[in-house]
Amino acid sequence: TPQTPMNGRDLLKTTGVATAGLLAGSVTAQTKQKKGGDPFRYCLNMSTIRGQELSVNEEVDVAGKAGYDAIEPWLGKLNDYKNNGGSLKDLRKRIEDHGLTVESAIGFARWIVDDDGQRAKGFEDARRDMDLLAQLGAKRIAAPPAGARGAVDPMAAAKRYRKLLEIGDEIGVVPQIEMWGGNPSIGRVSTAIYIAIEAGHSSACFLGDVYHRYKGGSDFAGLKMLGPQALQHFHWNDYPADPPLDKIGDQHRVFPGDGIAPIVDIARGFLQVGATPVLSLELFNREYWAMDALEAARIGLGKMKASVAPAL
Repeated sequence: TPQTPMNGRDLLKTTGVATAGLLAGSVTAQTKQKKGGDPFRYCLNMSTIRGQELSVNEEVDVAGKAGYDAIEPWLGKLNDYKNNGGSLKDLRKRIEDHGLTVESAIGFARWIVDDDGQRAKGFEDARRDMDLLAQLGAKRIAAPPAGARGAVDPMAAAKRYRKLLEIGDEIGVVPQIEMWGGNPSIGRVSTAIYIAIEAGHSSACFLGDVYHRYKGGSDFAGLKMLGPQALQHFHWNDYPADPPLDKIGDQHRVFPGDGIAPIVDIARGFLQVGATPVLSLELFNREYWAMDALEAARIGLGKMKASVAPAL
């Protein structure tokens, strides 16, 4: 949690623009729900089919054939594709031909670390990654606390996040502050939102995750304090009752609705504050990696839609 929390009046005074956009009380927090239909868009995070070891083109084909609206690729694989002579122009056309968009991407630039040299390289890596994504028409990129081995002062993190956002302004891709449950720097929703608000930038937003919220110990009710600006993209998954919290890991994530997460309540909470984030299926389950990739993707999409249906 923040080390030097401010009272609400001072916080609004110093970061009014960002706060107004992030919190649910904002005038921008008006429902985007479509009458008589499902207002959410569904995205395939490529971690879900990573174990099948497909090519970048094959991953795009799976997402398109399975019926997703969007994809969330990993920068490591995209950089390998580019460095091995792959055409970003051709890849973008393939994505668009399937009717897909690149709503976000997963990168691990070390923008948050205290070491000046590592951080400078982290910003260079982030710029390179965002430039690649812009060529694919991508909208956002994850900004997790990669490389932070200990606690980072949240005010320092806010200044660094603002710099990352300013780089994104130049390129046209928005970095999303991401929490990793249990991380010493950004391990709770409240810390991520504090950093986003204190960055004082109108594009600041939050990349949430059902599993990471559980692992970090933040209550889902807190998401109802946020609005459409903060909640643009959300990792959609579930977790079982066993293993217990102190032993559960990324590999234990399951399809939405197959675990104990209050999925319907989360979806209802989004709608109550006028937010319809893109829901991205992010799993690392080895059982799913053993399946045919298209079958796993199709089952996942069906589970996603079924998990939010009671909230509509």
